[in-house]
Amino acid sequence: MISETTQWPSPAKLNLFLYITGRQANGYHELQTLFQFIDVCDTLSITANLSGDITLENNLKGVDTQDNLIWKAARALQQHTGSQYGAHIDIDKLLPMGGGIGGGSSNAATVLVALNYLWETHCSESALAQIGLALGADVPVFVRGYAAFAEGVGEQLIPADPKEKWYLLIKPDVSIATVDIFTHDKLTRNTPKRSLTTLLSNKYENDCEKIVRLLYPEVDKQLSWLLQYAPSRLTGTGSCVFSEFDNKEDAIKVLEQLPDNVSAYIAKGCNRSPLLETLAKYQLAHSQSV
Repeated sequence: MISETTQWPSPAKLNLFLYITGRQANGYHELQTLFQFIDVCDTLSITANLSGDITLENNLKGVDTQDNLIWKAARALQQHTGSQYGAHIDIDKLLPMGGGIGGGSSNAATVLVALNYLWETHCSESALAQIGLALGADVPVFVRGYAAFAEGVGEQLIPADPKEKWYLLIKPDVSIATVDIFTHDKLTRNTPKRSLTTLLSNKYENDCEKIVRLLYPEVDKQLSWLLQYAPSRLTGTGSCVFSEFDNKEDAIKVLEQLPDNVSAYIAKGCNRSPLLETLAKYQLAHSQSV
């Protein structure tokens, strides 16, 4: 696969619920959350090469290449495996930054999975997830590629099978830093731990939502509007809010009534990541050509 340009999806995720259950001595928060992918994706074009260098076509404005999670992920895989290969990476960016839908973490995971295949470095899924964890707490869930119930600081993953609903996702024109939410003195940090069965049978909530709505009137406005039409909440600690629907048509009807000029997406929940589907297609095509 060296020198051939390949296309890889980098999907967004939703936190269908998010509860803060404690705080460790090192300041990290313990949580219980349910991750599900959606079919809204960035697209990475990756060309593996023999140069040994990692080059980016479209680096983020104001971000040094070496600080970009895409570059960091590729270098981490090189260092872990000793690979002498390089890669040129271009990104078609759709997912907003600071939205709480995992854009940067997803990009890093896509690079790890794609280059592990293209460079033939043969890292296990667990090894890639461990490399990813050093880049960000959410990277392992994107590497593993299945909907998951997460505990600890988000690294303890158990496969889950929530309903694959349709969502209307709205991104108010604000970007939120996770640290601002997790350090807020009014953040709930003592929600009792519950079993997954209990959590799935109760109304889904996000402990960070109250703080985000307090600090960001734009988010509060959009969420208040969505709640008129369907169950709605914040995802993660970012600014994106979403409503859930049983079918696409109902989601479109609400989207058509959206009064403000804000970014909005219709998305389908996916318990298996589009990234894994793409990897399987490349592996099948390769096996048939050998």
